[in-house]
Amino acid sequence: MRAIWKGAVSFGLVSIAVKLYSATEEKDIRFHQVHRADGGRIRYKRTCQVCGEEVSYDDIAKGYDIGGGEMVILTDSDFADLPLSTSHAIDVLEFVPAEQVDPILYNKAYFLEPEGTATKPYLLLRDALTDSERVAIVKVALRQREQLATLRVREGVLLLNTMLWPDEIRKPDFGFLDEDLKIRPPELAMATSLIDSMAGDFHPDEFTDDYRAALQEVIDAKVEGREVVQPEEVEEAPAAAVDLMAALKASVERARAARGEAPAGGGAEPTPISSARSAQKKAAEKKTAKAPAKKAPAKKTAEKKATAKKATPAKKTTEKKATKKATPRKSA
Repeated sequence: MRAIWKGAVSFGLVSIAVKLYSATEEKDIRFHQVHRADGGRIRYKRTCQVCGEEVSYDDIAKGYDIGGGEMVILTDSDFADLPLSTSHAIDVLEFVPAEQVDPILYNKAYFLEPEGTATKPYLLLRDALTDSERVAIVKVALRQREQLATLRVREGVLLLNTMLWPDEIRKPDFGFLDEDLKIRPPELAMATSLIDSMAGDFHPDEFTDDYRAALQEVIDAKVEGREVVQPEEVEEAPAAAVDLMAALKASVERARAARGEAPAGGGAEPTPISSARSAQKKAAEKKTAKAPAKKAPAKKTAEKKATAKKATPAKKTTEKKATKKATPRKSA
């Protein structure tokens, strides 16, 4: 990385010499405007609207339009007289809890590196910010403009976040804010259930810029002269939900299925289809459980009858034989 600014952090009576580096970089694929016929770069001339002549950079000044076709021209000397704080100082104004800074105010991020013998006071400020769980509110002049910023710790390094001024934040002015629309408690409960089913920890590395990757594939194919591989079809956005509750229920079920969880748990109500299937399943289980109980008594009854049938003839035959033997003895 190349330092874009050098200065010092003014922390009370302590001065910490630092270098400033851009903490982020854009990965967008950039294109040049070219002539379609031969690929030549398109150049634009800086011409004066009044005289039509081409103007060099040395003859270009800054102008402010005051309306009515009139322009106020400012020179470098005009900017030099502005009441800017020193262009090489980061003045700490106060220390505030981090949660009090609205993220909408953040603009650009820069790493700070200690320079020379400033390492120890740099580490002192870093550790003090960590222990206090606060961020420093500072003012800094970058690119001829005074900016509000914060100093906080990220991965052991002081991070400068420039911020927008409060009057640069627009106020939302939308008609629906004045409408008297009520959210029903069941709808709110179902939406909360959906949020819970999709809850997780944020890991930025898990997300990728699919469009940039596909565009790079097209460019690489052009360079290598091979056939361009068409990307997979993008899933169309779902249509606007007509039945809000039904859409929320379906969303909860889909989120749970994606996580491998059982559908229709405690938070969400079962759908009519799933309820009917559950009822049919329970009825089948009851029917199967009752069937063996009915057959068992029938089997026992059959066994008793068979035993009785076998026992009765044997008893009668014995009695007949005994009667026959006894009769001859009486006649003798």
